[in-house]
Amino acid sequence: MRIADRQQREGGRERITVVPESLDDLWHLTYVLEPGDRVGGDTTRRIQRNDDRMRDTGGEREHMWVELAVDDVEFAKFANRLRVGGEIVDCSREDQLGFHHTLNVEDHTELEVEKVWQTDQLERLEEAVEAAENPDVAIATVEEGEAYVHTVAQYGIEERAAITKPTGKGEYARPRAELFEELGAVLARTDADAVILAGPGFTKQDALDYFETEYPDVAAEVTVVDTSAAGGRGVHEVLKRGAVERVQAETRIAAEAELIDELMERIAEGAKATYGIEETMRAAEFGAVEELLILDTRLREERAGEGDWDVDANELIRTVERKGGEVTVFSGEFDPGRQLANLGGVAALLRYRLE
Repeated sequence: MRIADRQQREGGRERITVVPESLDDLWHLTYVLEPGDRVGGDTTRRIQRNDDRMRDTGGEREHMWVELAVDDVEFAKFANRLRVGGEIVDCSREDQLGFHHTLNVEDHTELEVEKVWQTDQLERLEEAVEAAENPDVAIATVEEGEAYVHTVAQYGIEERAAITKPTGKGEYARPRAELFEELGAVLARTDADAVILAGPGFTKQDALDYFETEYPDVAAEVTVVDTSAAGGRGVHEVLKRGAVERVQAETRIAAEAELIDELMERIAEGAKATYGIEETMRAAEFGAVEELLILDTRLREERAGEGDWDVDANELIRTVERKGGEVTVFSGEFDPGRQLANLGGVAALLRYRLE
């Protein structure tokens, strides 16, 4: 994420111009934008004309700048875009005011966002800016006759390639080098900063030997990990064993997993921890919260007025920060976030135990 401009406005509002540079950045914006925000950007819109041409063309698309009062936000991962819908409140064509429109935001699309920014939302932007400097990681899992490539993103794990080249004996068997060649070509195209090469047996080492000759740039980035299988199961083992964290130490998944593990240990021991909105707010008011853990999807629901908490989520965060606590907003996409969801979407590590 790149922040291109910042301007203070009246009423505590700030207008920040952001430029998402990856699919991860679009995912972050999903949890920053909320109903009532003002979002502006360049777009095209079909203009209906009250003349004979309308019957022939059904309206023509024109380029224009619009500003929306946001109604809804959707992260369309498989379309590589973020959809922001709402009423047009400002526009380079005044005759379009009041109509509904959807901005299709892709990477490198400049977007102006005006709102009263909450601290955690600003931190999320900063996190996205810092994440741009983290190494991109690809996980290649390989066994006899098949190979898979997955990439690690902040919004989740995505399969990029599945390769099948029967090896061994038989009519349809192919030389193993064909499998390694195609796998090496895919890894070269991903342009990852680090590659984790995993799988059962000796096939992965044979693949690395091939890369060292044919794809030396790929081989130079490889870390080898033993797993019991290739494909999705192998990727799960790689993540579980912390291999990604070793090459990308500051990933979101690792930080959240560490916090949720600490929380569960403290709960099991009856130590300094609490969960649930009422008990967590009580701890915050006493100044006992060392680290607040809150789920992004739950936070968004509460801010949109769609949740069922009796406590204002923004006030909870402000109270924790005012009394020196830290706040971590968990992603609902990952296992640590799902564990937090089972605890009501909010919990806290405490400085001292409350009676």
